[in-house]
Formats: sequence, C-alpha cells, structure tokens
Amino acid sequence: MFNGSAISVKMLDGGIAEMNFDLQGESVNKFDSKTVSELAEAVALLDDADDVKGLLVTSAKPVFIVGADITEFVPLFGDNGGDIDVGSHLGKNNDSFNTLETLDFPTCVAINGYAMGGGLELCLACDFRVMSSVAKVGLPETKLGIIPGWGGTVRLPRIAGADTAIDWIASGKEVRADAALKAGVVDGVVAPEDLRDAALTVLQNAIDGKMDYEDRRDQKDEPLKLNETESMMVFETSKAFVKGMSGPHYPAPVKAIEVMQHAARKYRDDALDIEQDAFAELAQTPVAESLVGLFLSDQLIGKKAKSWEKKADKKVERAAVLGAGIMGGGIAYQSAIKGTPIKMKDINQDGLDLGLSEANKLLAKAVKRKKMTVEKMGETLARIDPTLSYDNFDDIDVVVEAVVENPKVKHAVLAELEDKVTEDTVIASNTSTISITHLAEVLKRPENFCGMHFFNPVHRMPLVEVIRGEKTSDTAIARTVAYANAMGKKAIVVNDCPGFLVNRVLFPYFAGFMDLLRDGADFQQVDKVMERFGWPMGPAYLMDVVGMDTGHHGQAVMADGFPDRMKGTYKTAGDAMYDANRLGQKNGLGFYKYETDKRGKPKKVVDEAAYELLAPITAERKEFTPEEIIARMMVPMATELARCLEEGIVGSAAEADMALVYGVGFPPFRGGIFRWIDQMGAAEFVSLSDQVKELGPLYDATETQRKMAADGAKYYAL
Repeated sequence: MFNGSAISVKMLDGGIAEMNFDLQGESVNKFDSKTVSELAEAVALLDDADDVKGLLVTSAKPVFIVGADITEFVPLFGDNGGDIDVGSHLGKNNDSFNTLETLDFPTCVAINGYAMGGGLELCLACDFRVMSSVAKVGLPETKLGIIPGWGGTVRLPRIAGADTAIDWIASGKEVRADAALKAGVVDGVVAPEDLRDAALTVLQNAIDGKMDYEDRRDQKDEPLKLNETESMMVFETSKAFVKGMSGPHYPAPVKAIEVMQHAARKYRDDALDIEQDAFAELAQTPVAESLVGLFLSDQLIGKKAKSWEKKADKKVERAAVLGAGIMGGGIAYQSAIKGTPIKMKDINQDGLDLGLSEANKLLAKAVKRKKMTVEKMGETLARIDPTLSYDNFDDIDVVVEAVVENPKVKHAVLAELEDKVTEDTVIASNTSTISITHLAEVLKRPENFCGMHFFNPVHRMPLVEVIRGEKTSDTAIARTVAYANAMGKKAIVVNDCPGFLVNRVLFPYFAGFMDLLRDGADFQQVDKVMERFGWPMGPAYLMDVVGMDTGHHGQAVMADGFPDRMKGTYKTAGDAMYDANRLGQKNGLGFYKYETDKRGKPKKVVDEAAYELLAPITAERKEFTPEEIIARMMVPMATELARCLEEGIVGSAAEADMALVYGVGFPPFRGGIFRWIDQMGAAEFVSLSDQVKELGPLYDATETQRKMAADGAKYYAL
C-alpha cells in the first residue's frame, strides 16, 4: 500500500494492514520531517482504504520511536522562535495522530523498545497498546523545558487518569512495562518473542467485536471524568508539590499540570489547542533553549566518546587503581559495578580497608534501596581484588594512579609502576591539577600515559576529564576513553595545562569569592545569591565540601601555572581557614560549622568564630547587590573558560559547557557559561567585564570576546 524511506504499509492476512516504522540510514526511529511527512501520507491512504479491517503498528528497529528529531526543532527555541509558527511544526503530526485515532477500523501498536515523547504519543493515539517486557515508555519533554506537543497532555490523563499523567509528564521519567501496565497505559505486557502474536490477537479480538474500541475513542475525545472539586484537588495539590520539587527555574513541569487542568473540561481538539499554545510559550523561554542545547551537547560528547572508543586497540578487560582510600575505593566500585574487574593496590592494609569499606557502603545502600540484590552485591565485590603487591599486574590494560596529590610522590609511584606493567599498558593519573606533561617526565613510555580525572564522589559525578600530555598517543587516549565509557562516565578529552579544564576555571570563581570577602562581603549573602543564580551550593559551602587543604594545594598549582592572573597578592579568607585548620566538612569546621543531622549527614550551621577569624583580613562589612555579586563571581570564570577554548584546551563551546554542568554542577537551566553569555549577548558580557576589570586581569574579557561583542557573534551559531 505504501513504501517510503521511513514508513511502509502492507496488507497481512484477514484484512489486517501493518504500518511499520523503519527510518533508513538511522539506528533508531524518530519523528524527523521525512517520517512526519510519510506518516501523513500513510494514514491518508489508510483513511481512504475500503478493504482494511484493522491496523497493526510496529517497528523494525530494536527501539519503537525515540521521539522527535530535536535538531529540527532548534529554530523554535529561545529568541529564535519568536517569528516562527509553532503550530505548523506541531500541526502535521497532530493531524496524522487524529486521523489515526478516527480510522474506520481498530488499531493496535506493538511497543518493542523505547517509545519516548512523540513515540509514546503515537501509541496513545492507537486504540490498543501491547508492550514488550523489556520496553520502556515515557514523556520526557519537561526535562527539555517544554511539554508534550503531540497530544501527550490530552490523551494520557484521559487514558490513565490525571494522577498518572501528572506523575509521568511532570517528572519526565522512563517507565518500565510492568508499571505502565499497572497504570493502565498499556493493555498487556508479553515477552519480546511473543509481542507480535499478542498484538495481532488483540487486534483480531477488536475486529471480531470482542473488545470495544469505540468506547476507548470516546473516552479520549471527551472531557476528563472529574467534577470541579475533584479537579481542583488533583491539580492544585499537584502544582504546589511539583513547584516545590522543581524550583523556580524550571517552569515546564508546573505548566504541564496547568495545561491538563485547563483542558480537563474540553473536548480533544480544543484541549490540543491549549497544549499547542503552552508548548509555543515554553519553547521561546531561555530555559527551553538552554536545556535543549544541553541535550544536543550531551549527544555531541557521547558521539565523540564513542568515536574514540572505536579507535581503541583493545577492550579494557582488566583494570587497576593505585591508592585505595575514598577516591580509589570509589573508582574500584564504579569499575566493578559496570563489569570491569579491577585490582585495588595500596601500600598498607588500612588504605585497602578504607577502599573496600567505601565500595561496601555504596553497595549496601543499593541493596537497602532494593536497587540491587545481595547476589549482585557479592558478584560486584568479587570483581575488586585488593592487594598490597604488584603481583599479576602484567595482564592489566589500564592502571589509574590515585595516590596523594603531590608531584614528587606521584613521580616515584609512576616510575615504579611502569616497571611492573607491560609495554602495552596504559597508565592514567587521577590528578586534579598537576600537569600531565610534567608527571610524564619520569616515564620511559610517556606515549602510554595520560590523565583520567574523576570527580568526587566518583559514583555520582558523571564527568571524567581525559587529559592529553605533550607525548600522549591517540592509542592511550582511545583506550582510556573506552574505559570511561565502560564505567558509565561522560568522557571529555582536553589538552594539558595546570588544572586542565574544570579546575582551571573553578579557581578563578573562588578567586572572585575571595576578592568579595576581602572587600567586605558576607559569605552567607554570597552563598544565597549564587544559589539563587542556580548553583547547587554557594562558594563558601562548596569550599567547605572540597576541603581547604585541597583548595590550598590547588591554588598553589594554579598560581605557579598562571602567575599573571592567579598569583595571590594578599592573605585570603581561604588562607586564613587553612592556617587555622578549619578544613571544612572533613573536620567539621570551615566557613560553617558542621553537625550531624538525624540521618547521619553533615548539616551546616553558622559559626561566629569564622567571622571573628576573618575580621582582621577583611574590610568592614558591606552590602553588595545581587548583580554585583554575580558579576564578580561569574566574570572570572567566564573569561578563563574563554581562554581555555581559545587556547585549544577544550575542543568546543559545547564540551566546555558540559564539563562544567557535569563536573561542578553549573545550573543546567542556564545551559552552560557560553550559553549564558550568548543569551545576554557578547556586548552585554563585555560591558559587565568592563565594570569589574579594575579588580585584576582575571576580570578582563579576552580580545576574542571583545571582537565577538563588536561583531554580534555567538558561541553557539544556529
């Protein structure tokens, strides 16, 4: 009946037609313009057909449909979308889904894999839904700062009820088959090998009149079956709860609930109009532009990491970590839980005990939360081989050195290690600031050496910086990235310099904080302003979490590496804390004092002793405006990130932004530092820099940034 490059329709026995999605040249099905256009043609043919008794909808790929091709929607987002008719982008598929829903015969979809976003919305337009036990469904649009645009907010509440629709859409979560069945979103769940037959059986029952599809259509077309009191209770309570969870910077989850509430008493077509208007409104917000940008940047770094992995000369079958402790234990845990056996070596038993304790603690927590069985915990621990010797290090593919952050110690350990492994073994240092080129000076095979910088806590922080030294080979980079991928991490390859990318940029942020305190700012006020800006914690709290000793060492490395911008000229608040042995959370005293809460977690409380300690080295207390604080904190970070991009330390603006989002929690709704600059405009950023540049060279915009301001250029061109 129809044979396109994304969709085909053919007749089966008994008057049943099969519409099959198989987008040529792609590994997954998605709603790109080609698929949208062919779906319109296919449903029009089916609508005119006289000999069709039922329609089976299937996918030829391991996934069903992953949703819209977001790259084609980019022009809709942010300021770019103001002059674009969003309705024309959404309308064609909405028309097709409506036609599909009103065909003269029943329809059943066989959901064999991921059906996300528009993929699930297509399924909701069908009369019956049968799902593979390994498939997952969901409407993740709110994670991109928007809402479903092809009927998700209309059909899901009418099929499964308002509570389920609110939960699924506001959270954007993926839902397993058993949960989808329990929620009433699908009609049956079967083993993958039985899916097609089960869907055909359901369809035949509907054709034979044993299952009423007309009633189902009426239910999706009519208003929600809630009276005014029930409606108010469901929606108002949910809005308050979701707003508390999502916070002030993410409007989409609450907007989705408002849309469902306003459409609750409407028929389908009017409800779809309400959804479309809200989609258009959200699409033009900076938040949507930022979150969509991050989604695309995440895909970019994933593709780059996969590309490196393909170049790897071998799969990492066995790994090792030198230096147990918290960090070594975290690395060992992450490797083991993702399936790569790892040796964990230390020079004393206490270190091994600490590393094993860290892995045990994380696994026990997973078991307690029913995320893992006791058997799986045992299997994972069995992949960690604690040792005090270098025995059997001659079959290791990658060794991660994670000893104390001291160049002399690392030099000694690395030189010793190189003699214990094969000429083929890749050695990677987990250093956070020390130059990889400098560390490689003691090695006979520097081409096999690179940096592999994990962030603490390892199991939670997704980023791994893979650092190329002057003599590092592509083979070493490729194998290290492949190992990071196997560990479930987001690997970003950067070039060597003191601090690499993330820490090189983080220390100017801390420098801005130190300058503010020197000039009389209250660290509590600065924390509150930067948390309102979107950071998960303010700079004082962050320094306490990082540790004053770690910060003190890192600052010394950065001062040596970039003396013109980062060499200290006065005793900072951080210096005073370090000298007074107020190291932060690790010993209970820093900018704040730390007490243990009911759950055994450290809780920060104000400590007047901290103010007394800082009084002799800071100016008289002065009130700064939020705008002044933001400028003085963010400009040094932004100018240093620009230098990293201009010097080729990082390959692209997208990778730089993702590194800060994944590495230090830069607010996702702002899309990264370069996206933040783009949204305010380069000229506005340079003006901001000019207001504070007398504070020192860290605050001065680069020449490239000034040229961008003059040319109206952006870091992210459409």
